[in-house]
Amino acid sequence: MHNKQAGDPNQMVRVRVPAKVNLALCVGPLQPDGFHPLGTVFHALNLFDEVVAVPGAAGEVSLTMADDGLDEVPLDHTNLACRAAALLAERHGHPGLGVRLHLKKSIPVAGGMAGGSADAAGALLACSILWDLDTTPDDLHALASQLGSDVPFPLLGGNAIGTGRGDQLVPMISRGQYHWVLAFADEGLSTPAVFRRFDELVAQSGEPTSTEIPPQIAAALAQGDAAALGKALCNDLQDAAISLRPELGETLAAGMAAGALGSVVSGSGPTCAFLASDEAAAMDLAAALAKVPTVRATRRASGPVPGASVIV
Repeated sequence: MHNKQAGDPNQMVRVRVPAKVNLALCVGPLQPDGFHPLGTVFHALNLFDEVVAVPGAAGEVSLTMADDGLDEVPLDHTNLACRAAALLAERHGHPGLGVRLHLKKSIPVAGGMAGGSADAAGALLACSILWDLDTTPDDLHALASQLGSDVPFPLLGGNAIGTGRGDQLVPMISRGQYHWVLAFADEGLSTPAVFRRFDELVAQSGEPTSTEIPPQIAAALAQGDAAALGKALCNDLQDAAISLRPELGETLAAGMAAGALGSVVSGSGPTCAFLASDEAAAMDLAAALAKVPTVRATRRASGPVPGASVIV
């Protein structure tokens, strides 16, 4: 149990939670329940959102955000962070618990980097401490899985294999730091639309799909071999994303031409992630990509980093 008393009006809990990139995303065939089984390798990046939790009115969950310009982020009960807090109160406390959440976003919105899922994971951890609940990591993981397939990983961080819907996690051995350049597109991409296009392309090709993750990825991480990791990056949704947004193909080609070790669309897109050999190479790559017409903005990042953690 935590020492702080729930309900102390001066209490504040701040949690930092990372973005992710998928080093591999292997998609199985559509199931009768409407979902695809996944085999994925998550990699936590040092782009962090911050979730601040302070006591709120009994039974109420409210949300504010530091940057009012992010119009696409809902601030009502539909926000995944609000849903996370409400679910935690229902399952592990009682409905009378209340919280005021505040988001400071650094993870791009609708970029395929699980920013909304990270906020939900941060809210689970922050509220469990604020409300002095006796929750275990397994408890929080179970709640995270109910909220969405990408929500459990930001609690864990590092590198992890995800199976099932991506929510069943096994940590991976990894050596070294990896340097990335992220290239952002002008518009978001709908995850359901990308999966629908994936199903169409699979039907056209007649090729079977598999959740089997290439063994080269685990080997490269274990050896700290950035060049081998760059060659092994893969995403079964990439062709679908490019068919919906052909300019993503131009961005990927431009990054490789500028010296990236490897490139991949992150998740369902539209962010493109490029692996660089070191920090200096990442700076050069970011400068080159910033001049590409299909790139709205670039960010440098590195990983792996730990999962959700309390900022003291």
